[in-house]
Amino acid sequence: MDTYADLVFVGGRVVTVDAEFSVASALAVTGGIISAVGGRDDVAPLVGPGTRVVDLRGATLLPGINDSHLHGCAFGMATPPLSLDLGHPAVSSLADVAEAVRQAVGRVPGGQWITGHGWDTGYLDECVSDPSRLPSLHDLDAVSPDHPVVLYSFSGHATWVNSKALELIGIDRYTVAPPGGAIVVDDAGEPTGLLHEGAQALVQNALPPLSRQERTDAIRSTLATLARLGVTSYTEPGLGPGGDGIMRGALGAETLDVYRRLLADGELTARLGVLLLPTGMASTAEEFARTLSALGESRDADPRRLAIHGVKVFADGIVPNKTSWMHEPYVGGGCGSLCVGGETDAERTAEIDAIIRHAHAAGHQLGVHVTGDRAIDTVADAFAAAMAEHPRPDARHYVIHGDFLTAHSMKVLAAHGFGVNMNPTIKWTVADMEEQFVGAERAAYAWPYRDAIDAGVRVASGSDAPVTYPDWRQGIATMMLRESKAAGQVSGPEQRIGLAEAIRTYTIDAAWQDFADDWKGSLEPGKVADLCVLDGDLLTADPHNIPELPVVLTVMDGKVVHDTLRD
Repeated sequence: MDTYADLVFVGGRVVTVDAEFSVASALAVTGGIISAVGGRDDVAPLVGPGTRVVDLRGATLLPGINDSHLHGCAFGMATPPLSLDLGHPAVSSLADVAEAVRQAVGRVPGGQWITGHGWDTGYLDECVSDPSRLPSLHDLDAVSPDHPVVLYSFSGHATWVNSKALELIGIDRYTVAPPGGAIVVDDAGEPTGLLHEGAQALVQNALPPLSRQERTDAIRSTLATLARLGVTSYTEPGLGPGGDGIMRGALGAETLDVYRRLLADGELTARLGVLLLPTGMASTAEEFARTLSALGESRDADPRRLAIHGVKVFADGIVPNKTSWMHEPYVGGGCGSLCVGGETDAERTAEIDAIIRHAHAAGHQLGVHVTGDRAIDTVADAFAAAMAEHPRPDARHYVIHGDFLTAHSMKVLAAHGFGVNMNPTIKWTVADMEEQFVGAERAAYAWPYRDAIDAGVRVASGSDAPVTYPDWRQGIATMMLRESKAAGQVSGPEQRIGLAEAIRTYTIDAAWQDFADDWKGSLEPGKVADLCVLDGDLLTADPHNIPELPVVLTVMDGKVVHDTLRD
């Protein structure tokens, strides 16, 4: 035998995710490539003196997980020790948040900014018992009168600050919010400390931008977490000038340079796909076209390790802020709107059409953040119109989030070979609270996996970390069960999908989004050896128990990047 395998797995459930979703029991890896899949006899001739043979003992071997929507630098910055953890269950009330801030005040020098991430009114006791009770600067001022405090919501679409921060930023009752943003005020017209959507840029512009070292540390932290979770690929959905005002520039162009350096130094332990972010919210088509042209062409040395696939565009906001553009009013009124430039719905529709047409004609894949049903219909139709005007054989545009994907949009997306990137862990997180915004029926429908797959739309899944923790196991369970995080209530049982379908959204269909399904995303000879081993039989597990199955081994490009089997 001229070439022995580097790694051989036997005695397990090898879930290939091929076209038939066939299950084997053994697999071999040679030189970073899958060299054999089948039974013990198929891999035995490949075992040599230097081969590591792993007896899976009934464990499950899967393709490496592809989290197809994850803000890597932002996730690292949003987690301890770089930021206070204000998500559930770390905090359960406004009082808990205040206590976490009070403790931070005791640890840092006077005047230094205190940052935190993850608060969610759906999990804060005072807000749950009284939905009109929102986080306020008064909750923070008592514990931090001299340190400026900036706390980012779990969604990334709202920021909560104290009076010292407002003073340093220069926000008062006379400040006008930027287009597409809102400065929340009380009955007396005074700012409450809450900033929504584009108004958050006022905070970002006052903060010192992240240093290269901070970005590097954040991404290293994320890569370590992803390796422990079995994630071997992810998409950074938006790096560029439009991200300079988001989370101290975590989505800015400089972050892409840091990724390139980590790749050159051999530290990039997951494959990275990137969408460029030319502009942020409230952009005009003219500004978008000008900025996109200025970015120029970019070709990376190893496109299988770091690839720029296209551009990201924001079309509307999110449901909890009532900024998603809906066909029917929210509970309490209002339908939201598109968040691009323009004074009327018609003008804004023309702007998003022009933005999509320009990016499509320039040859880019488009990932469009869009959540409301009316906005999704608008974007899907704009995709189709752009394709009709400038035919391209395989554009693979997709809607990001697609919370309220309609039958019309599904038909349009499927007909043109477009996709949707959904977020099961967000569904799990917000299912209980969405009823207060859109009513029970619409809340249950949100993230319609079953309908989208049945309509022939390619569906990929992502965590949107730091919005949610990038645990695909919880995502699988949620797609199968549609149960909520807080109450465990079933939300839209008719939109449940099966295990095989759910796994595909994190593997081969996520690879399709990356234009990479011909070389990754399934366990077939000739494809790259990106692997994830779960301790247990995933195929027979109760879906409720899937989130607890340990990831014991992660392999990326044939190299082991996480291993508890040898501990």
